[in-house]
Amino acid sequence: MKHCLQAALMLAVPLDGALAASSVAPPAPKGSLVIIGGNLRQDNADVWQRIVQLAGGPGARVAVLPSAAADPAPVGAAIVGFLRQYGADAFLVPLAVKLADSDFRKVADDPELAAAVRGAGGVFFVGGDQARITQALVREDGSRSAVLDAVWELYRNGGVVAGSSAGAAIMSSTMFYAPNTVFATLRGGVTEGREIAPGLGFIGDDVFVDQHLLVRGRFARMIPAMLKKGYKFGLGIDENTAMVVDSRRRVEIVGHKGALLIDLTRATTDPASGGFNVSNAVISYLDRGDKYDLGTHTFTPSEAKAAGKLKAHAAVLREPVFSADILGRNAVVELMENLMNNRRSEAIGIATSGRNTPLPELGFQFTFSKTRDSVGYASAAPQSYSILNMRLDIRPLDIGQSLTQKN
Repeated sequence: MKHCLQAALMLAVPLDGALAASSVAPPAPKGSLVIIGGNLRQDNADVWQRIVQLAGGPGARVAVLPSAAADPAPVGAAIVGFLRQYGADAFLVPLAVKLADSDFRKVADDPELAAAVRGAGGVFFVGGDQARITQALVREDGSRSAVLDAVWELYRNGGVVAGSSAGAAIMSSTMFYAPNTVFATLRGGVTEGREIAPGLGFIGDDVFVDQHLLVRGRFARMIPAMLKKGYKFGLGIDENTAMVVDSRRRVEIVGHKGALLIDLTRATTDPASGGFNVSNAVISYLDRGDKYDLGTHTFTPSEAKAAGKLKAHAAVLREPVFSADILGRNAVVELMENLMNNRRSEAIGIATSGRNTPLPELGFQFTFSKTRDSVGYASAAPQSYSILNMRLDIRPLDIGQSLTQKN
């Protein structure tokens, strides 16, 4: 158990690939998701107000589930306070593994508590450890508790399900459970029931979700997990930022930064190669205000970027584009931006385990390439970018051997 467009703009840009159809198509929920990458600031009005709006507007009832938190009572109370500050009638649901003097299994099946959740306009899952959410809301036999059934009913009937950090991880049908570091995940892969486990699946079975993405370089750990479980598309959202997914599966980026879209539709791996590798993956950066349709695979830039499509022939930079730490804070987006503004067609990023670690000479090379499908958009002030359809190849790299050979 520790178990989203505005077609009238005529600016839609198709992205590579197509999602595999699910064998069984259940009725689509009428509600929305607000998937937050973690560290949501109290002053991020764009995100908080969107949650309240989607829950029904001022006075809407929003149930706060502190299930993921190590100290549920004060964390849950803080989120209740923030939501009330933005106009919601928020209330705490006392359901958490770590809640003192409480039997979380009995609470999860309390009919009165389930009725309160069912009658709300929204639910907010706080951050912490996502394993605690599934432990608290899923029965030991794998069935949904009464409270989890109530959350699903709220969502199916038009309510909003929001979650930050751990509350974002549970949005896909597979989530990171007890993950290693990003580099260790590249080295060792993922195992069902250990590094990955079932999530709650609100976004559906065809999109993988991850969080804290840009500040922690987690785009790289998404790919092994997606390959393991057969996902073709993955969305990773950065901190203090949200992906708002409506009932038609249209995604809008709201908040501070943006999200990465990973497309493995045409990706291949070489099993005979000694180490993790992938070829022909496609990576895109969706900035705040951008929209992406999961049904039609089309992109619509924010209004600030609508007239800012980048022209390859206008690029003046020619120097090599390189990152010595592609897993570093915002490094992947900075490299993608630099490559899009450069006459060169390829950029290299390196990932290593670092000094004073086992086998520090072993690493990975990330090769980013512009193709005929690559497109960029830029806003003027403040300057920001959206980058679409860059090819990404990853291969093992013996840095010590490479340096020896060059010498």
